[in-house]
Amino acid sequence: MTTRFILIQTSHAGNVGAAARAMKTMGFDDLVLVAPRWPNVLRREETIQRASGATDVLEKARIVATLDEALDGVDHLCATAMTPRDFGPPTRSPRAHFDMLLKRELTGYTQQALEAENTNNIAPKECAATAPAGIAFLFGSERFGMANEDVYRCHVALSIPTNPQFGSLNLGAAVQLIAYEWRQALGAFAVPSSTGAGRPADARQLAGMLAHWQDALAAIGFLDPAAPKKLMPRLNQLFNRAQPTEEEIHILRGVAKAMLQLAPPPKP
Repeated sequence: MTTRFILIQTSHAGNVGAAARAMKTMGFDDLVLVAPRWPNVLRREETIQRASGATDVLEKARIVATLDEALDGVDHLCATAMTPRDFGPPTRSPRAHFDMLLKRELTGYTQQALEAENTNNIAPKECAATAPAGIAFLFGSERFGMANEDVYRCHVALSIPTNPQFGSLNLGAAVQLIAYEWRQALGAFAVPSSTGAGRPADARQLAGMLAHWQDALAAIGFLDPAAPKKLMPRLNQLFNRAQPTEEEIHILRGVAKAMLQLAPPPKP
């Protein structure tokens, strides 16, 4: 499905850039601004600086006069605001709602249930137990949040679980959290390995290293060749579990070599 982030009446240019950066890091690029404070906000220096390289998102972004214009192609609306006290959509955490949405568990999201919750502007086809074709996340103004009339139009009010004593989030941070949770729900990006895993040592290399260690342990008096007990088989099992790489085998053999060099000469 398509994903859109909508900022309503944004008052700080830097937050637009921060939102673009947050979106790009999670692989989203559809940004719409509804009646922002600055008509040229997408070109302002602060916006570009805070975007920190996400200028392609800013170049693609659109500015519209009304929320209706921003909702073209969207059939599932998520408010990022508390549900008004009088009535409105249900309040859920992002993770819980996304899980419900993508698992097509919206069967309970029937027209009758939505009407019981006093929501409106929802067509019957949007209440089917299928994932929507387009989803939009609405973020209100930094100064006064979202208007109740805009929240009423939404299917859900997403509430980010925060410290009950301090739940204030910057707009850019809120966009980042929603974008992250949505990306995780859709399928997270793989975490790249910082280093190569290395080639695993084969059985011959492991046996050679253990023989080297057996000589070194005997030379320093840790292993009694006359009564070895089960020391070497236990070390064999240990290294089998560790699955050392070829480079690690070289290191271990270097340790054994140093032990042999520093060991006292054998008694006559």
